[in-house]
Amino acid sequence: MEKLQEILQLECWNEVSLKLLTKMISEFMYEEIIHPTMIEEKAERTVYQLLLNEGEEEVCYQFEGKKRLMDSYRIYPDTIRCKRNGEWKQAYNPLQFILDIQKTVGMNPVTTGHLMKEYNNTLVADAHILKKKQTQCVEQLLDLDYGELEGEMEGHPWITYNKGRIGFDYQDYLSYAPEQKKKVKLFWVAVHKDYATFHSVSELDYETFIEAELGYEVFGYFIEQLRRAQVEPSAYFFLPVHEWQWSNSIIQYFPEDIARKMIVPLGEGKDDYLPQQSIRTFVNTSDKNKHHVKLPMSILNTLVYRGLPGERTVVAPIITNYIQNIRNQDSFLRDECRMILPGEVASINYEHPYYSKLAGAPYQYLEMLGSIWRESIYSFLEEGEQPITLASLLYVDSAGKPYVAALIERSSLTVEKWIEKLFNIILPPLLHYLYKYGTVFSPHGQNTVLVLKNDVPHRLAMKDFVDDVNVSEEPLPELQCLPEELKPVLRSEGAEGLCQFIFTGLFICHFRYLSDILDTYYNYEEEKFWLLLRETILQYQSRFPELKERFLLFDLLKPAYTKLCLNRNRMLDYGYEDDDDRPHASEFGNVQNPLHFISKKVNV
Repeated sequence: MEKLQEILQLECWNEVSLKLLTKMISEFMYEEIIHPTMIEEKAERTVYQLLLNEGEEEVCYQFEGKKRLMDSYRIYPDTIRCKRNGEWKQAYNPLQFILDIQKTVGMNPVTTGHLMKEYNNTLVADAHILKKKQTQCVEQLLDLDYGELEGEMEGHPWITYNKGRIGFDYQDYLSYAPEQKKKVKLFWVAVHKDYATFHSVSELDYETFIEAELGYEVFGYFIEQLRRAQVEPSAYFFLPVHEWQWSNSIIQYFPEDIARKMIVPLGEGKDDYLPQQSIRTFVNTSDKNKHHVKLPMSILNTLVYRGLPGERTVVAPIITNYIQNIRNQDSFLRDECRMILPGEVASINYEHPYYSKLAGAPYQYLEMLGSIWRESIYSFLEEGEQPITLASLLYVDSAGKPYVAALIERSSLTVEKWIEKLFNIILPPLLHYLYKYGTVFSPHGQNTVLVLKNDVPHRLAMKDFVDDVNVSEEPLPELQCLPEELKPVLRSEGAEGLCQFIFTGLFICHFRYLSDILDTYYNYEEEKFWLLLRETILQYQSRFPELKERFLLFDLLKPAYTKLCLNRNRMLDYGYEDDDDRPHASEFGNVQNPLHFISKKVNV
């Protein structure tokens, strides 16, 4: 209670509320959920008006904004006002805004009620983050370790309910949220081989691998625990489980398995782990070269329950082999880009004895128990290299200084040169996988790891293959070697759908915000930013003219793309349904592509 009272001060609450309201207006305009009208043009800004509840009590919002590229808007928070009962007041309340727009946008009451809960959870988290930010400046983050830096991030830049975390209570939040940066020990169980399967890349065998992860003493102790339980140790695999998942899902959904000793609780391991932004991925802080561990947590956050789909868990090592073999056999990726691909090298999946037999079972019940081990990013680093999450480039401290600006200053490069380095590190390997191999990652800020050297972009690392690798549905000869086991699991997409992973995942979900930060802080014009990105793509294309047909097929420079929407999906399309498949981004209208129309005459 002392912690809660310290954080939930009215001044702090109003500040985070206004920030969220500003984000909601901006993103709802982008996704065309709301349609404010322009009522006045100023030199640098436009005054917008949003009239709501016509025919009932008239509510009107006014605010100033700046139209940006990519059909986006920068909204100025101190200009947001609301007229209610004929009286204008400063507006800062995001929950009241949702109530005000509910009928106008067509959001049903059930969705609205659940969404308000997610917004409150997000605001509570934002209040904790703000309190921490008030005591630190961005320079203090520059030398933070990769695992520690992840805990400074503030959630998805686009999704407005980005820390909803339905399933966590307040104590869970304080214990397990990544921004709390609390180290945890993983709880281990033994799972019977009748329901559990172990999968790995060819050079790893189960016993050697797990003994190395646990340590000789703990491994031996767990063997003895099984003998005391009067079961045969060789009939079991050792599996880590997050303690929240054990208490909130495994006991409730697998009680018969525990009674029958199909699942045998063993106790905690010795190593400490830090949760990363996804909440369910953990970095080993006791031994940084040990694997990162990805575990299911049955909480609803952003669009989905954060479980581990069984069919993808099973094939994770096969996907790793496929992705890494492409790089290993391609001199451009291997020798020039020197791309880092931390592989998901081992996995265990445990099938629920009943839900797995239920046709159309809600997907959350098929993703409750399993683990994926990913190679540690630290194990790939050379002298002087520093990994950071790409998302960190969007961090801005309480004084308004961006993390990226502090990096640029310490690097002694100009803004233009630093961004050029960034593009030249990130784009070529991603383009090569797309154009030559018809394969894409999902290179959003969390999956993309930027490796710096002397504060300058130096190498690219991509992670999370099991959830986010997708392939072209075109019959490309390079895809003929795709393993049969992957064909029913990996999503195959048409040309635009495949390009969306770069266009939306990287350009819209990350660069759209980075360009605004640079414009705001440095007056570095958006036009220059997107022109530089376009030139990076054209430079790659001139390097590989033999792929000309692929450049036309996977056209990243075309005038517009289908607009994928994340807030609209929750608010208007999917809501809080509990289907047998994970929800995907909604499609609504088109977004103009600045890479097509940006003028080459911009003075760079």
